[in-house]
Amino acid sequence: MKNRLLTLDADYKHNVAVIMLGEFEYLLLTAAVQLGEEAYGAAIRKQIEDATHRPCSIGAMYTTLDRLETKGLLETWMGDATPQRGGRAKRMVRVTAKGTRAAVAFYEAVTRVTHGVSWAVKRVAVRP
Repeated sequence: MKNRLLTLDADYKHNVAVIMLGEFEYLLLTAAVQLGEEAYGAAIRKQIEDATHRPCSIGAMYTTLDRLETKGLLETWMGDATPQRGGRAKRMVRVTAKGTRAAVAFYEAVTRVTHGVSWAVKRVAVRP
């Protein structure tokens, strides 16, 4: 299988078939797509927190946004300042075609690896 997301040097000797998105990167891209034209830092953070029921660090989110932008998986730009934000501008986010392909590849890999797995919790009898 040809990996479009990674170019390896001829000297690369590790047994890694695919290097793909991390879980948080996937969550961030997915949240941005779900929000569409309303995708900006605070809204993405809320979307992730609502979906995971866990806090989302602002620092981790912006560090990940920067990393995904460097990889060409999303684009950011400063939107207009709004009175609701005290005159501050929003950092708007749009997922690129490359980002969409990476997210789809991640989702498909997770789906394949979990096919047929049951995560039902089995109750074990406890003896007194």
